[in-house]
Amino acid sequence: QVQLVESGGGLVQAGGSLRLSCAASPRTFTDYHMGWFRQAPGKEREFVARISASASTTDYADSVKGRFTISRDNAKNTVYLQMNSLKPDDTAVYYCAAGGWGTTEKVFRYWGQGTQVTVSS
Repeated sequence: QVQLVESGGGLVQAGGSLRLSCAASPRTFTDYHMGWFRQAPGKEREFVARISASASTTDYADSVKGRFTISRDNAKNTVYLQMNSLKPDDTAVYYCAAGGWGTTEKVFRYWGQGTQVTVSS
């Protein structure tokens, strides 16, 4: 069992930065790969970034590569998403997920409730 709680969302101007955090249940945190997804109203949930259990490998969607950075602190049972150079198209609810190594919703067994990120023009 893994429980995830996101935080750090908010309203920012285009070009600004935001750092999201995802706090996880401690017992099995290091057994899971972690990912970030996002979903805008009326649209499908899409992959944003992922990081392997050991933090040795990361992967990003083309739309955010070079602007977003995913990291994890296994001692604190927390995964982060540093978001720089934000654009209005980044506006969405951002979800933290734990599971296997993939980029689709299906491979991630556990999900947080999401945190809203709004980027104004």
